[in-house]
Amino acid sequence: MVTKRISDEPAYVLHRYDWSESSLILEVFTRGYGRIALVARGAKKPSSNFRPVLLPLQPLHVAFGGDAEIRTLRSAEWQGGHVMPTGDALLSGYYINELVMRLLARDDPHPVLFDAYTTTVQLLASQSADTLQAALRAFELRLLQGIGLLPTLDAQTATLTPLQPDLAYVLVAESGLREAHDDDRASLLGQEWQHLQEALADDAPFTDTMQACVNHLPALKSQLRSLLHYHCDVKVLKTRQMMMDLQAL
Repeated sequence: MVTKRISDEPAYVLHRYDWSESSLILEVFTRGYGRIALVARGAKKPSSNFRPVLLPLQPLHVAFGGDAEIRTLRSAEWQGGHVMPTGDALLSGYYINELVMRLLARDDPHPVLFDAYTTTVQLLASQSADTLQAALRAFELRLLQGIGLLPTLDAQTATLTPLQPDLAYVLVAESGLREAHDDDRASLLGQEWQHLQEALADDAPFTDTMQACVNHLPALKSQLRSLLHYHCDVKVLKTRQMMMDLQAL
């Protein structure tokens, strides 16, 4: 645990809770320290400098300290660069925040994933729908890979047998990557899974992962959704339920 004051740490607010009449508890994703909890004392007061900056999906630099599970926020500065997304893009932002909240353990740094998160957030309000979907699929893959929940995508999980380029395979939550059956509604060819694995290499930029996803968005969406629901131990994520409810209206 951190016992000294940390300054100028890149961060995003994932969620906030009321803590007292004037203060907030924040769930924050930082580049160097992972997901942490901070108390922002007095943040709800009209005169607080925290009020205009402690918003989700906005790039911050924060200073904090303490050695308890919930540390104390000392300062937060908005770094600018993009506006708050709206509509479907805003819901997509809340969706990736929910994934990080549910799947990342506290105090477990993931700087590469943080950079992927930053790129995804930057794309939310400024790109086409297809680009946004590719960014979401790429982020889901990077998240699952970063926390060890994504099997290698160039071999069958149960046997470690290399994939055949022209055979279809499906990613299943309980058993990993296997050969597709007739009743599987979504699958990718072995060569397509292999391309995704190459795009998830440690030195591969996030844009390469996005590009590898572009031509397989529907199939990846359904398979990754099942995998994420399985590991989050939910039937439907809260943000996805919100999207469905809004569409029903």
